[in-house]
Amino acid sequence: MKKKSTIILVLLTLLVMIDGIANAQTYVDLGLPSGTLWADRNVGAASPEDYGDYFAWGETTSKSNYDWSTYKYLKYAHGEDYNKLTKYCSQSKYGNNGYIDTLATLERSDDVATVNWGKDWCMPASQQFQELKDNCTWTWTTRNGKNGYEVKGQNGNLLFLPAAGYLGVTNLNDVGSFGYYWSSSLDTDDPEFGRGLVFNFGFVSPVRWIYRPYGQSVRPVRCR
Repeated sequence: MKKKSTIILVLLTLLVMIDGIANAQTYVDLGLPSGTLWADRNVGAASPEDYGDYFAWGETTSKSNYDWSTYKYLKYAHGEDYNKLTKYCSQSKYGNNGYIDTLATLERSDDVATVNWGKDWCMPASQQFQELKDNCTWTWTTRNGKNGYEVKGQNGNLLFLPAAGYLGVTNLNDVGSFGYYWSSSLDTDDPEFGRGLVFNFGFVSPVRWIYRPYGQSVRPVRCR
């Protein structure tokens, strides 16, 4: 009887692996060259079509005001020519008292996906968004009343990225017409910006720079 129970347990474990579940979150294999596995929904979303929560770059909780004055890694100085960053700053003119570091990718403690979903998940790098664009077919569509892109891999598997817009200060903008998704990559040419994915109907750009305090969507990938 014990041997039979062990066999059943092994079979159930294999089924979970085939279903593509890690830490209770579902992932999709799009057959990408890198083997990257993408989550089927945004952080905070109840379904693949749900917008989910919005986050500033490098912050791991949602909030009511997405502005430089509330940004975690900034010593706010009203009227200054440049904002005074305290982390992820590649150029001294943007740093607080000339602060500079060599961090070009979010640390795991600042990664929304890792903090909210566990160590098996992380935010995609900008190169992974580029791979997604280059190796998949993108079709603008409406699913359960939500506009966005259906992203189809060469193996036939699908993702849906809803056009959730973004939060600037307290205003929700471009809902239903644009999608803004953070990567874990800093724009080292101008560290006031993080890199990510921006799209609307007929336009997909995987490396656009976006102000770090803006609230945007996060679509995780499985960490290696």
